[in-house]
Amino acid sequence: MPDRKKIHRALLSVYDKTGLVELGQALHDADIEILSTGSTAKHLEGAGIPVTHVSDYTGFPEIMGGRVKTLHPRIHSGILADQQNPEHMKAIAQLDIAPFDLVVINLYPFAATIASGADFTECIEQIDIGGPSMLRGAAKNHGSVAVICQTSQYPKLHEAIRAGGFTAQQRKELALEVFRTTTEYDLAIANWLSTDDSAELPDWYGRIWKRKDELRYGENPHQGSAIYSEVGAPGGIVTAVQIHGKEMSFNNYTDADAAWRAAHDHASPCVAIIKHANPCGIAVATTISLAHKKAHACDPVSAFGGVVAANREVDGDMALELSQIFTEVVIAPSFSQQAIEILSKKPSIRILECKSGDFESYELRPVSGGLLLQQRDLVDAPGDDSKNWVQVSGGSVSAAELEDLQFAWRSVRAVKSNAILLAKDGASIGIGMGQVNRVDSAKLAVDRAGVRVSGSVAASDAFFPFVDGLEILIKAGVSAIVQPGGSVRDEEVIAAAKVANIPMFFTATRHFSHA
Repeated sequence: MPDRKKIHRALLSVYDKTGLVELGQALHDADIEILSTGSTAKHLEGAGIPVTHVSDYTGFPEIMGGRVKTLHPRIHSGILADQQNPEHMKAIAQLDIAPFDLVVINLYPFAATIASGADFTECIEQIDIGGPSMLRGAAKNHGSVAVICQTSQYPKLHEAIRAGGFTAQQRKELALEVFRTTTEYDLAIANWLSTDDSAELPDWYGRIWKRKDELRYGENPHQGSAIYSEVGAPGGIVTAVQIHGKEMSFNNYTDADAAWRAAHDHASPCVAIIKHANPCGIAVATTISLAHKKAHACDPVSAFGGVVAANREVDGDMALELSQIFTEVVIAPSFSQQAIEILSKKPSIRILECKSGDFESYELRPVSGGLLLQQRDLVDAPGDDSKNWVQVSGGSVSAAELEDLQFAWRSVRAVKSNAILLAKDGASIGIGMGQVNRVDSAKLAVDRAGVRVSGSVAASDAFFPFVDGLEILIKAGVSAIVQPGGSVRDEEVIAAAKVANIPMFFTATRHFSHA
């Protein structure tokens, strides 16, 4: 049998009273002395469970509306005394202080309070002081004290009471949970107070992620991998519900996130098809089914084994089309019952329902020795609105051409740089991405578009550094171009567009994407 330390004396002070009476009764039935604070003590006494009030024990009343109640040497000495240290035990004995063997505390609900939109004063009052102090003291002294900080741990405590106490390993594990909990708590406070910081980029940035699932492997079979959820995050891919299909992989998640973002760059019904983190088709339409048909037509070869994201409910029509194509993942806000029935006949397709289209304000990118942080690139800058574009060449464009230019510009954000996207009728028809020069990207986009290139529009994620990339698009039959501008050779590029009488617009906004 493992060596267990018996519990003789317990300190209880909890905000969340879930399971408190049952716990108090179990402690009392085991002849464990209970000391408790105000509302916790009253709750236990109301159930007929004997309790010693902390204020009676310390001889000091609770004051300031409960702000000061456990911050007393008689409490902290009993928590921090190493019961294997004769000097510690002698010191507290001389002061008529008995040690605690168990501390049960859960904290004021600070995170829930700020999430509720409470005012500043109310949030400040939900910053727990005594609770974290006692938890950390007990966790530090876990050689002598078992500490419980979550109601979810109560079953373990009931089991330990029946078994005669906690083992040393169990007390260590409980202590670890305390330090994780208090770290999370302090981080929530620090982040909340930082919201008043006027700086665009924080001088201090902290987040906590908890492992949600271990994955089979990473990008390659020899790499270990897991997925973590950010504490307090309102939604996102990690919170998606998998309705059907095989286990998600590392690459499935990265592609699903890219597809989800690309689909939500558009307000109209949109489908984005992603392969190896790059789009092989993006389209908008009046229905989600039609958007999928148009997106798939961009590059049917690359779409094989891709990830498909829709920004509307997937209906039966779209599901029927998808069922004819090998698809790794399909992700949408919802799926009709008919769609689920159709797609579920494919054993390997992963069906993800993701309710939130919100994205974290910052992107993080680990580098050796540190971290790069940047504001997330969203298509919401002034230059992303065609009303703010500057036309630098060519004649007027039709309403349909301007709409396609706007679509192409919003879509090219999702393409890895160097990026060229050709579009027609609200759909990508040729995409060149990830090349080390813009000329190759232009050639790739034109080659993939084939005969469809004539009369299409083009978007470039960054400026044309030379005329050559632009000339490839012009010779292929592109009717209009949108790009950021800003090259030292802008005048040469503009002159070439003028000679060809091609309308070209400058956005003054760039959408590089390297990772």
